[in-house]
Amino acid sequence: MLPSPKKRIFAISGSLRPGSSNHNILRYLGATVSADVDYFVYDSLAQIPPFDPGNDNENPPQAVSELRSLISNADAIIICTPEYAFGVPGQLKNALDWTVSSGSFSGKSTALITASTGGENGHAALIKILGAIDADLQKDATLLIPFIRSKMDDKGNISDEETAEKIKHIFEGLLKSLA
Repeated sequence: MLPSPKKRIFAISGSLRPGSSNHNILRYLGATVSADVDYFVYDSLAQIPPFDPGNDNENPPQAVSELRSLISNADAIIICTPEYAFGVPGQLKNALDWTVSSGSFSGKSTALITASTGGENGHAALIKILGAIDADLQKDATLLIPFIRSKMDDKGNISDEETAEKIKHIFEGLLKSLA
C-alpha cells in the first residue's frame, strides 16, 4: 500500500511586516504540524500588483499567477490577519480580488484568524469576502483574537494559554476538514 500524500496547507498573513503578530501565529502553527502535513507560509503578498481587470486574463502578472497556483495546489488555506482602519488590510484584499475570476479559492477548505487590537470589522468583512470567492470557510475554523499584543511576549511567542489552545483548535478544525 502506498503512503498517503502529504496534505498541503497554504498560510497567508494579512500583514506585510515579517515580525507581526499574525506572522508569529502562523509560525507557531507551523511548529505544530505533523510530518504528514506540508505547511507553507506565503511571504510575497507585497509583490502582488494592484488589481486591474484589464490584466485579469489568461496571462496575469507573474506574482498573481504564482499566488493562484499556490492556492489551487493547496488542500487547505489559513489566513491570519490584522484589521486596518476597521477593515481588511489593503494588500490582502487586493490579493483576494485577483482570485475571483480564477476560482482558485472555490471549494477550498479555509480557516480565518483575525488577530488585532479589535478586529471585529475586518473579521466580519473577510468572512463576507471569503463567501464571495466561494472559499469553504470551515464552521469551527474562525477565530477573532482581540488585543493580540497583550497575549504575546516580547519575542512574538503566544504567552496566553487560552489563546494558544483556541489557535490550535482552529487549526485542528481545518485539518479535520481534509480527512
